[in-house]
Amino acid sequence: YYDCTWRRPTGKKHKTWEGDGFATVCGRKIKLQNEDGKPMGEGVSKVPLMVGSQAYVGGKEIELGEMIPKKDYMAGRTFLSRAKRPPSPTLQEINGTNRVTKAQQAAHTKNAAKQKEKVMDTVQSTSATKKPWTDPSKDKASRPVNNNVEVPKPRFSPNAENALVMRRPDSAPKGKQIVDVVVDPILSRELRKHQREGVAFLYECVMGMKDYDGEGAILADEMGLGKTLQTIALIWTLLKQTPFWKGQPIVSKALVVCPVTLIRNWQKEFRKWLGDYRCGCFIPGDSNSSLAPFTQKLSSNPVMIIGYEKLTKIKDQLKNCKIDLIICDEGHRLKTAKNKAAAAIKEIGTQRRVILSGTPIQNDLEEFYQMVDFVNPSIMSKYSTFKREFEIPIVRMRQPEASASDVEKGEARSEELANRTGMFILRRTSEILSQYLPPKTEYVVLCRPTEVQADIYRTMVGTQAFIAAMNTPTAVLELINVLKKVCNCPRLLLTNDSKKEGVTKPELLEGISPRLLKSPGASGKLQVLDELLHQINSTTDEKVVLVSNYTSTMDILANLLDSMSYKYLRLDGTTPQSKRQDLVDRFNRSPKTNSFVFLLSAKAGGVGLNLTGASRLIMFDLDWNPSTDLQAMARVHRDGQTRPCHIYRLLTQGALDEKIFQRQVSKTGLADAIVDGKSGASGFTQAELRDLFTLDEGEDCQTHRLLGCNCGAKGLPVRAPDEVVEDTSRNDLSALAGVQTLEVIRMDQSDDDDGYGQDGSRAAVTKGKMLSLMQYKHFDTALVEQSAVRTMSSDGDEQGDVSPFGIAEAAVEDDALRKVICDGSRRVGFVFTK
Repeated sequence: YYDCTWRRPTGKKHKTWEGDGFATVCGRKIKLQNEDGKPMGEGVSKVPLMVGSQAYVGGKEIELGEMIPKKDYMAGRTFLSRAKRPPSPTLQEINGTNRVTKAQQAAHTKNAAKQKEKVMDTVQSTSATKKPWTDPSKDKASRPVNNNVEVPKPRFSPNAENALVMRRPDSAPKGKQIVDVVVDPILSRELRKHQREGVAFLYECVMGMKDYDGEGAILADEMGLGKTLQTIALIWTLLKQTPFWKGQPIVSKALVVCPVTLIRNWQKEFRKWLGDYRCGCFIPGDSNSSLAPFTQKLSSNPVMIIGYEKLTKIKDQLKNCKIDLIICDEGHRLKTAKNKAAAAIKEIGTQRRVILSGTPIQNDLEEFYQMVDFVNPSIMSKYSTFKREFEIPIVRMRQPEASASDVEKGEARSEELANRTGMFILRRTSEILSQYLPPKTEYVVLCRPTEVQADIYRTMVGTQAFIAAMNTPTAVLELINVLKKVCNCPRLLLTNDSKKEGVTKPELLEGISPRLLKSPGASGKLQVLDELLHQINSTTDEKVVLVSNYTSTMDILANLLDSMSYKYLRLDGTTPQSKRQDLVDRFNRSPKTNSFVFLLSAKAGGVGLNLTGASRLIMFDLDWNPSTDLQAMARVHRDGQTRPCHIYRLLTQGALDEKIFQRQVSKTGLADAIVDGKSGASGFTQAELRDLFTLDEGEDCQTHRLLGCNCGAKGLPVRAPDEVVEDTSRNDLSALAGVQTLEVIRMDQSDDDDGYGQDGSRAAVTKGKMLSLMQYKHFDTALVEQSAVRTMSSDGDEQGDVSPFGIAEAAVEDDALRKVICDGSRRVGFVFTK
């Protein structure tokens, strides 16, 4: 591997090189690439090649320069080291700067000549009387004595107990002294160990102290680890301090951009940690409101909190306001190149940008690149270069047909990507919370569909309209939405709440009686929810957060709560922004008798809210994107929680619900086709669609079957096989380069009776992708029924038998769920517990 220069063939006497590049030499074969790694041609040399050799490649003349170490080339460092910074602005782009005319330039030259003549005359007239030079350091009398030298004094004592002292810069500007930057004790005494490390990490990043060219960072801690507090500590420190004695603070104005649902929460957090008067926070009103309280120079509101959508509308008003730091909460929404909010922030021109995101970026290196490039522009070069030199080699490495050289190159690029981005990305997992918060238990509850529900499901899937729609990507999305409604409650099919309904749904409903859709108790999940809420309400003094992704489903849930006379509060997309935080505060403060349930939209309120007044959370339905569910489930198990937490995820067994869950835990990337609308259903084969839509009516749990686990589903801790290790890839954002990318489970044998295919390949592939479920306990509730039968047939002789409740008690610790399992309806079919 060589550096090289190249030029097109020319007959000129004095030849010059046109550009630089890289040459890969294998024997006498040569491959030429430009500085960005783009191929420029291949050729064969007639003579051996070495440093200084010249050759013709792809119609160009090249000369080999210095050799490049193989490890540097394989890691892609050669392309990144030449990454260009954004171009400097032109004169026209700089306000108040005009191009100098020829006349002005001539006048300037003439004046400079006159000044030079005057200076020379002065020098000649004084040179005769000039005294010889003496060393002032040897003349004690010439040295001034200053007994009033000021010693730099930090704002807070660095020697105080629990003082959090930031790293010092390596050097100071001329005439400046370095002084310690110490985080305000009012904050540092509240910070936990991982939060102190996070503040120090962010400070070093935005101060440019890290070994990379940029001042941005990504704080990707999992939900509940206190990203907001860490950020407030960073902002407050930079607003008040500088590492240079008697200098101005590093930041004069800071901008916090977040989803509109979190604006009041951010304001509340600033007041919580800094009080009402230390740091003023400005929240812009309607489009006609003035920004002066923030933009004026001596503003008492140095922090503006604003929603992403609002920012795009007022960006022009902020361009002339010097903003030194921008925080982007839930910054994963900036993951696309065409994002308007990201473009608006770039136009403001602030270099110090911090993304906060508790959601791992999943299996999409392009999205990963966009976030990295947003906080540190050009650090990974242009996207075309990144794709060619990193994304494609990493994807190719993961393919079954990858060659040894593909694997070697891909692994080197993965490692380099992780190392490069790891310098400014920090991620810690929620396991840290185990030493600070009460325990949390998660239950994945598979609910058997009712006979009515199963009949409707089978009828729909078997219609000619359904089969025909499977060939149309846009219609497939409609089919998915329809079946999700069947899983939640068949009554939802009677509502017409979609403007893009098309012609599919009416055809699917042909042959299904409206009376069947209206039949009471038609939803298995609603029956389980009904009983679970009853048990929680009657046997505990705890409150519940009930979450759904759909407004129409929330209406059904509200009707259920009304029918049971449960007091509840509701927050969805229609809730005014000004009332959302008040609802949260009222729920957290009020007793169960005033608000037993908080009915929450996962999309509108599943991010950033603190609902610690509840210790139980029920996810009634799933989203294709597991990040949405993870965010929603983190609302109760966070700082301020004093009770053990129970999280319930309700799925309709054997139906689309369970298939979505399988793809969530396997992280195959199929969700991207739905979440981001990428090519509709083009990522699904017909066999995959048949498997996705088919109702599995087996007695056992399909997910457990595909997992290939031989635990007996008795609810005991699973003895994991050797290949099962804790899945840390999703917990380390900087290691994203190493995850499998957009792999699709092939289900070509889905018509086989056993669901595995002739050689069991489907089971093997699926098992490998769902190993995270081996961290759960598996419990088949059929064991409860079998125990009940044995107990009844033993004529009172209990020798060797265990009561149904005893079996459930050994498998499920939660009393409320255990009573639901042992209920006479036997509506719960299988439970995964962690």
